[in-house]
Amino acid sequence: MQPVNDFKSKSGLKRIYSAFFYSIDGLKAAWRGEHAFRQELALFVVGTVIALFLRISAFEKLVLIGVLLLVLIVELLNSALEAVVDRISLDRHELSKNAKDFGSAAVLLTCLLAFAAWAVVLFNRFY
Repeated sequence: MQPVNDFKSKSGLKRIYSAFFYSIDGLKAAWRGEHAFRQELALFVVGTVIALFLRISAFEKLVLIGVLLLVLIVELLNSALEAVVDRISLDRHELSKNAKDFGSAAVLLTCLLAFAAWAVVLFNRFY
């Protein structure tokens, strides 16, 4: 038998309703406390506007906006990982460093993917 978790006790529409507002709280916390998230969100907004005005296919627009959204998603996961590591201990430890570095590497790889997608779509459009 699994231990009871009060946060998991909701079911049905109440769970969906609660989950939505927990997600909004997470976005607010990321906005308030994560500089990288704010920077990447600004890039997402600008990139989305540019993608929507480019004369490219709907699929290409989806890809350009999607990779920017993926950067935000991975940044949120990285921030969550960093928060958990810091919650466990603020002491310097090699495993804590590794966990944070792995999260940072995931963000870097996602940014490189976004850059590559934009480069390919824009190159094909203008050359």
